[in-house]
Amino acid sequence: MLSNIMYVTLYVTDQERALRFYTEQLGLEKRVDHSGAEGRFLTVGVPGGATEIVLWPHGPSAGQPAGARPGTAPGPLFLESDDLRADFEVLRDRGVTFDRAEPDDYGFGIRIEAVDPDGNRISLRQRAGVKSS
Repeated sequence: MLSNIMYVTLYVTDQERALRFYTEQLGLEKRVDHSGAEGRFLTVGVPGGATEIVLWPHGPSAGQPAGARPGTAPGPLFLESDDLRADFEVLRDRGVTFDRAEPDDYGFGIRIEAVDPDGNRISLRQRAGVKSS
């Protein structure tokens, strides 16, 4: 039986720039950095989390569906927070770009969308019912 989501892939045009964004700005940790015949295999992950994000070299991505309004099109990656409003302040101070000025409440909790240097949308969420500190 399948037991885990091992990797999720994000396409990036510059792996070193993406690594800096995901580690220094978002606060993820570098997990694997291996150069081989097929190129550089580079992953990051949430500290203590099992799933790794592969930062795979590729041409620029579209970033979001055409005609999408802010907050209506989720990113390919969802990161969960226990206190999204506090994390938002920290991430904004680190230079992370967001689709609007503040996180908002919605039916499932609190949300905001961030954008990496390649235009990949990152959905940041706090589940409803989770108490912020």
